[in-house]
Amino acid sequence: MFEQIFQSVGEVTQVYTLVDFYTYIKGMEYLICVGFFIGFHSFYKFVINPEEKRDSIR
Repeated sequence: MFEQIFQSVGEVTQVYTLVDFYTYIKGMEYLICVGFFIGFHSFYKFVINPEEKRDSIR
């Protein structure tokens, strides 16, 4: 399953209708959203940590 997803990334696909286009980009849209939520959570934890703890992370 993952192999098929990664092979199709960057592949140009001809679409004929708006529904076909939305179906084509929906998977990438979900991956971008998941990446944003994971990144935001990590950034939020970093910002909220007190400075003493932050220095020990580096």
